[in-house]
Amino acid sequence: MERSRRTESESGLDALRRDPDIAFEGTSLASGAPVTAPTPGAPTGSLKGAQAQYYVPLKVVSGSARPTEASAQLVQDVGGLDMLKQFTHAFYEKAFKDPVLDTFIREHGDHHGDRFASWIAEKMGAGTPWTSERRTRAKCPFSAFGHTFNSAFDRSSAHFAAWHSPKREPAKWGDHFKLDDCRIWMRLHFWALRESGAMDTNPRFVDYYCRMIGHFVSVYERRAPPFARESMRWSADPANTQAYLENGRTMPDVHVPLGTALQCLPVSERVYRGSSDPKKTWPYEL
Repeated sequence: MERSRRTESESGLDALRRDPDIAFEGTSLASGAPVTAPTPGAPTGSLKGAQAQYYVPLKVVSGSARPTEASAQLVQDVGGLDMLKQFTHAFYEKAFKDPVLDTFIREHGDHHGDRFASWIAEKMGAGTPWTSERRTRAKCPFSAFGHTFNSAFDRSSAHFAAWHSPKREPAKWGDHFKLDDCRIWMRLHFWALRESGAMDTNPRFVDYYCRMIGHFVSVYERRAPPFARESMRWSADPANTQAYLENGRTMPDVHVPLGTALQCLPVSERVYRGSSDPKKTWPYEL
């Protein structure tokens, strides 16, 4: 059984490394060359109606999200890297207290929020702080359930380490993220973003960022993207966040079969076709 679980986990790591976004990140790190500079966004004439004047499209090349001048500007408009750190640190404060998410996090510390904010900034075109930090990041081994692993040095190794956190239950140790894990992660993350004030001050950033998360979460759980917008809406209702806290920081409604979970979504949000589908649907439809 342990050998089978180990093989499945290693297969999951291989799948992560083949993901176009993670492969692109690895190439940038290995080459020592600067990450591709932001490219001009789509001309407004290629979009439709009011959307052409307001929202920023998510640019994807061969399955990999790429920054544009417009997405880089969104980072500056919302307050730059300092603001991103404010809400990513707030997110991790919530994650450290969550009984599900915290089992994936071997150790607490500010480095989690710093790295996540740097990744967001880089993915949106605001410099290369994440790649620059990774080039000098120390690799520290850790042990869990009789096995030794290196600490995270990129996204694939970070998630492999999370799957094998010594804080996980033995029966779940090595399992990749499931749909309920991703929904909890997105809800708490967007809740932290909402508390930062960005929802009110910069809805263009929020719309783009929700699309970006919808794209990137698919590599961890292919059924998760349809729930990104629902996760964003969840924190808008104080009754939801209050119930979460009163229930011991748990979300019983996410621990349900996929069919049941999909029923909570509008029909128009229940299907995710991916970036390569010729019929562009959210988050790629702009």
